[in-house]
Amino acid sequence: METLLNFGKANLWLIILTINYLLVIALSIFIILKNKNPVKTLSFLFALAVLPFLGLLVYYFFGQDYRKSKIFEKKYILDNERIREWRRNFRLDQEERKDFKDTFGEETYKIFKLLKNNERAVLTFDNDIEILINGENKFKRLREDLEKAENHIHLEYFVLFDDELGTDLIDRLCKKAQEGIQVRMVYDDVGSNISSKAKQKMTNAGIQHFPFMPVLFSNSTSKLNYRDHRKIVVIDGSIGYVGGINLDQKYDNSYDNERYWRDTHLRIKGGAVGSLQSSFLLSWNFASADKLEIESPLFPKHKPESENPVAIQMAASGPDTDWANIMEAIFCAINSAKKRIYITTPYFMPNDSIMTALTTAARSGVDIRIIIPYQSDSWAAQYASDSYVEECLESGVRIFRYVKGFIHAKTMVVDNAFTSIGTANLDYRSFALNFEINALIYNHDIAERMVEIFERDIENTEEIDLERWQKRGVVRKLKESFSRLWAPLL
Repeated sequence: METLLNFGKANLWLIILTINYLLVIALSIFIILKNKNPVKTLSFLFALAVLPFLGLLVYYFFGQDYRKSKIFEKKYILDNERIREWRRNFRLDQEERKDFKDTFGEETYKIFKLLKNNERAVLTFDNDIEILINGENKFKRLREDLEKAENHIHLEYFVLFDDELGTDLIDRLCKKAQEGIQVRMVYDDVGSNISSKAKQKMTNAGIQHFPFMPVLFSNSTSKLNYRDHRKIVVIDGSIGYVGGINLDQKYDNSYDNERYWRDTHLRIKGGAVGSLQSSFLLSWNFASADKLEIESPLFPKHKPESENPVAIQMAASGPDTDWANIMEAIFCAINSAKKRIYITTPYFMPNDSIMTALTTAARSGVDIRIIIPYQSDSWAAQYASDSYVEECLESGVRIFRYVKGFIHAKTMVVDNAFTSIGTANLDYRSFALNFEINALIYNHDIAERMVEIFERDIENTEEIDLERWQKRGVVRKLKESFSRLWAPLL
């Protein structure tokens, strides 16, 4: 026995390594059997092989795939009778609008069909929308709408800070809750930073609030990589907000912030609010572990009166969906383009499918222009994004860097028919890891409006010249290449 103990002490590191590689062999077989992307599979196998124990931790935090685990009980929402009634009330069956394909063309119609087949994503035609430029405009409208709330207020945000702006909004929500309005809030536990004092204030006022996938010292830390990146507000089931603007005062240029913040958000009235409501209810039921009873006020029957009704389809995507809905919609939209594609994104780290679609479309003659920040809010994201620039420029994609401040808008316009405004960036994380939601808009006037906004933003950019870009230093290129290795995790 003593000899065995002495052997163990003398060869402790050898024993630990043996255990590590036994686990690695078992895990490697499991990873291979998943039949995932070969590059991603090889990357994880390489990490497991050359990084004892650290490789296991990397896979534990970043390698697990929740897409097929069905962490949301969607059947409860999709098959609810009140939601079916809402769908009927807003005439969501595309057969009732045979002119849709004729108006927008076969290629654009494919985007709608894709989302309908993927996620039963409904298309509503009776919507009024406002395009809100920057936080100061969004929060002005939001405060007005919160003040008029009569039944309920639902909020779902990636970032919620109790800074000056956040405290003001929390106080307004507390006031509404004390008036008898149902206020429900879901906030991401990693992206948000709310003091215990602010949480207690909300609880005392009657606000129900829950963190999304709380990260504690428990087995929930394996979900650190899967975050709720959505920004949703639903008021009385009839007004909805979605876009890139979080509840953080740096998004509002009326405050004395370090730099100008350029962002885009949508205010919606109409049937599409029901889709936002459905998405919120899924998150609420998951975060609160309580099935909220779906009552009539959540899905009101009235339709807005509009002189220019807008067709909208909500694309929700995340580890809980069978398909990468937003990525596939963007891929389909790029391939449908005949004349132009205008994209604004703060983080440009496209996967192989989107990169191939963009460069192929550009070489076929489509006018593709992309606005990215001149200076990102993350040095790693900055270098990783820059690593994709040269290939794009060589294919004819024009890239502009925003110099007025930080551009955080997530928008896309294709020809004069299709617009996407939402929470998803053009990067790996938004396509595969985060919970995201985009409003897909089928409307000529809105597309033209978004082109005007894009062209106005172009005035505050510097276009990247290929010849000059190729002359950047070797050290810079090494930083780019190294950061690109981590693009799926940034």
